[in-house]
Amino acid sequence: MEVLVTGPDGVLGSNLVRELIGREYNVSVLLEPGKDPITLKGLPIQTFYGNILDKEALDQAFIGKDVVLHCAASTSMFPARSEIVNKVNIDGTQNIIDASLKHNIKRMVYVGTANSFGNGTSLGNLGKEGDPYTSAKYGVDYMDSKYKAQNIVLKAVTEHGLPAIVVNPTFMIGPYDSRPSSGAMILAIHKEKVPGYASGGKNFVAVKDVAYAMANAIEMGRIGECYILGNANLSYKQAFDLIAKTLNVKPPSRKLSTFMVASYGALNSFFARIFNYYPGVTKELSIISCENHFYSVEKARQELKLPQTPIETAVTECYNWFVENGYIKTK
Repeated sequence: MEVLVTGPDGVLGSNLVRELIGREYNVSVLLEPGKDPITLKGLPIQTFYGNILDKEALDQAFIGKDVVLHCAASTSMFPARSEIVNKVNIDGTQNIIDASLKHNIKRMVYVGTANSFGNGTSLGNLGKEGDPYTSAKYGVDYMDSKYKAQNIVLKAVTEHGLPAIVVNPTFMIGPYDSRPSSGAMILAIHKEKVPGYASGGKNFVAVKDVAYAMANAIEMGRIGECYILGNANLSYKQAFDLIAKTLNVKPPSRKLSTFMVASYGALNSFFARIFNYYPGVTKELSIISCENHFYSVEKARQELKLPQTPIETAVTECYNWFVENGYIKTK
């Protein structure tokens, strides 16, 4: 079976490509021109160069493909409002849909985000597929654009017969995080540079579990359905303690007040605009970190056979990859 992966160089895409190769699919990837990511070196894949806003590049990449797994997206959270984020995530997804219909793709798997559903506020009140979108209150185009793109996919299913399903990962941790993205948290805790923890929490998942469930989605899952891919609902204190224990370092011990976290995020965003840098914590992210974003993953466990690898294992794999690739210097 011929499979095309967009966004193959991200932490999810890099793990997904390996999962597909392991299942003996013929894997092709769509990579932005000029990129030569270390996470794809030496893999038996066919590479097409272009981006999802380039319809001609998509046409070439889609020829002869049976399945497309659409991971490519702009995940930028700063500035909160961004024309390019909307173009990539909304217009780019529309282009993938159009190409899928034009080339009679047998299955399209769109990677959304769990934030496209209302977040659960406690372990007794977990968010689930179908819960109304509530993240518009944060005023972040990344979240809004992913929600809009998801709706475009689902509309194409009902109106045009697009054979698509949506997967909605939570916070992914694991190897091949070359940017780094989620791994930045692990690096900071390893260096003991995290001053404290916010009052909120979220759902964490091993990226390899997400890749496994996505590969299953080629043949499993129901057309037109969404599946939250996650695992452990943890407070930030619990998550930081777990990561620190796994890495054998001292965990952040100070609980930061909501006012302190929000003020730091606001100041960081302010100075980032003045001095033109990308802030690690923004005004919006600071607000989000003071709330719980907990989700149920039972639907994906049942229908996509989503594994539940311990988060400690994912942290260890991420750390080991960082060490092997020079992100962390060991004595």
